This record gives sequence, structure tokens and C-alpha cells, in this order.
Amino acid sequence: MSLSPQDMRLAYGLLFLTPLLFSANALTARWVGDSMPPMALAFWRWTLTLMFLWLYAGRQFLAGWPDFRREWRTLALLGFLGMGLCGAPVYMGAHTTTATNIGLIYAMTPILIVVISWLGWRETVTRRQIAGIAAALLGVLAIIARGNPALLLDLDFVPGDLWILGAMISWAVYSVVLRHRPSPRPIAARFIGIVAAGVIVMLPFYGIEIALGERMTLEPRTIGVLLVLALIPGIGAYLAYSKLVAVLGPQRTGLLMYLGPISNAVLAWLLLGESIEAYHFVGTALILGGVALATVAPRPAQG
Repeated sequence: MSLSPQDMRLAYGLLFLTPLLFSANALTARWVGDSMPPMALAFWRWTLTLMFLWLYAGRQFLAGWPDFRREWRTLALLGFLGMGLCGAPVYMGAHTTTATNIGLIYAMTPILIVVISWLGWRETVTRRQIAGIAAALLGVLAIIARGNPALLLDLDFVPGDLWILGAMISWAVYSVVLRHRPSPRPIAARFIGIVAAGVIVMLPFYGIEIALGERMTLEPRTIGVLLVLALIPGIGAYLAYSKLVAVLGPQRTGLLMYLGPISNAVLAWLLLGESIEAYHFVGTALILGGVALATVAPRPAQG
């Protein structure tokens, strides 16, 4: 598929914007803590997302209904992976694990995407991509270790890490399936079907949570949290990610997971007053260099 220069410029702009949008989910989850039931938080986040999406692309979804009906299995799989397994488990894991561990686990996503793409679809991986992935991973580890490699040996893993690990694996599979099961219909319209499937998947688990006595209190703070989650990491991040996968493919798009620690550091500095240290700059240089190496195709030699 031939891409216009405008599409490529948009894609590379989104490559750096999307991690900021996704960071809103992690920051909100840490701010909420365990004050909101995780399944209720995920269920109502995506229900609100579905409502907003319908206002924007409902007519497109209805116009494409014959196509969506034929691909309902793919939509159900994507909803299960992207909203079901990447929804409540992240909030559940955040109760007991640290942001450092979450960043370290999600840093494995691009590598797993490459492995799945190669095993399932025999996609080629160039030495340039491998070098870029390695450099970016090194940058992530530099930030997580705060410039001291010995700190990596002292990381403690807890049960919550298993929830994050499951969500990370699910996200990697979601990324690859999204690329290799394309649709002729607009991204926003198709996303309605994916989100609807995710909400349906979560419904019985939400019912179990209610039966166990976990209830979400409807108050201004709750409504604000849900609106933020629905609009920023929900509609904004997922639509941007879908566009990136369509243009760049899952392997190069997956590299944006390496930009997460940079986004978190910048937002923590702006919103929480946390300091930025020298190791942030070293890690950022490695990550940005690695992403550029793995995503920007070399210019053909002039003959």
C-alpha cells in the first residue's frame, strides 16, 4: 500500500502524541487507587466511550453494518483483547504493583509484537529494527534504573505484576490482529464494533463484582474520572493507535510503548512537581534514537 507524505507526517506526529494520551490512563489509575472497583471503572469507561463514538460515527457504523456483521468474530476478538483483558486487569494490577514495574513489563510489548508477527505471519524483521528496539529498551531500563543498573536487581515483583503481564500480552496480540484483519470501513466506525464487543465481554464480570458487594459511588469525582478515561485514553489514544497500526504496522507502532516512561516523566514534572534528572535525558536520547532507527526507513542510494 502506497502512503502519501501527508499520511506519513500524520503517523509520525501521532507516534509521539499517542503515548501522552495513553499516560492519562496510568496517571488516573494511580490517582484513583483502590477507591473505585476496577471492573466498574473499566466497564463504565468503555460504555461512555461507546456512547461518544456513536454520536460521532454511528451513521458510518450503520452504513457499514453488512461488513461488520461478516467480521463479527474479529470484532469480538479485538474487543476481548483490547478492552476486556486490557481494561480491569490494569486497574487490578495497579493496586499492588508499582509504576516502575508496570513500565518495565510494558517495555516488553514491542519485542513480543515482533515475535508474534514473525511466528504468526512470517513478517520480516530487519537488523535496523532489532538495533532500534535494543536501543529503545536500553533507554527504558536507564530511566527505570534511575541511571543505576544495580537498582534493576532490587526490583520486587508482586501478584499485581501478573495482571499487568496478562494485559501486556493481550495488547501485543491486539496490535498484530488489528493489522492483519483490516476492514474497508472507517476506523472510528469499526472501533464502535470493537468497543461494543468489549463492553459485552466485561458485562458478566461486572455483574460478579456487584454481587460481591463492590459498588461504584456516583459523585462528581467519579463522573470526572470516567469522562477523562473515556475521552483521552479511550477515544483519543485508541483511534490514534489504530491509525498508526494501519499506516506503520504493528512492529513500528509498538515502539511507542517505549515512549511511555518519557510521557510519564514529563506529565509527573508538569502536574506533580517531580524533578527531571540526568538519567531522564540519557534514557530519552536512547529511546528517541531507537524509535527513529526502527521506524524511519533509510533513503535509497542515489544511482
